[in-house]
Amino acid sequence: MTLLQSKVKKARKKSLAQRLWFLHWLMAFFYLLLFVGGKYMAGLPESLSYRETIFDTHKTLGVVVMSLLLARISVLLSVMLKKYRRHRPKHKKGWFKTVILHTVLYFFMLLVPLSGYFDSNVGSPDLRIFATGIVLPPLFPPHEHWEVSGFADSVHFWISYTFLAFIILHALDQKKYLRAQLRRFSKATLSRINHR
Repeated sequence: MTLLQSKVKKARKKSLAQRLWFLHWLMAFFYLLLFVGGKYMAGLPESLSYRETIFDTHKTLGVVVMSLLLARISVLLSVMLKKYRRHRPKHKKGWFKTVILHTVLYFFMLLVPLSGYFDSNVGSPDLRIFATGIVLPPLFPPHEHWEVSGFADSVHFWISYTFLAFIILHALDQKKYLRAQLRRFSKATLSRINHR
């Protein structure tokens, strides 16, 4: 392999990893919006004029997150195929813990928007994508009974907060990395302020 081929291969590997990190932080941002928006939505009175717009925005973000998850899984599989094609991972205790935690996180990344979809379908069959006129097909049959609607709300609530607990575990597991990124961000911000 020539030096040029080696550089191209490293650049391709790096760009896949960069895409994965970009999707990671983009999804983190959207999930933060969904959590904050969901908390805000829960206390809104029925009579509020912009209530439906907020709910439509929340549902649209849920659809966006599901789409980003598909892209993220695709990039993750590409990264893993390239990384583990020649060298298998060392199955140490830390590796298993990381794999289990990430598997649970990916599971909840899918389960949270699906439970929201279920909650929306139970209330009404039409799930509109905000400001486009596009209506997603119902995955679950609509149901008029309050007990089912209350159940769907509870399922979405508890799945969301269980996911949040695992996100906190993930953040604690990555606290050294997060501290380093915070220091880097602080230094970059301070240097920009000083240069003005």
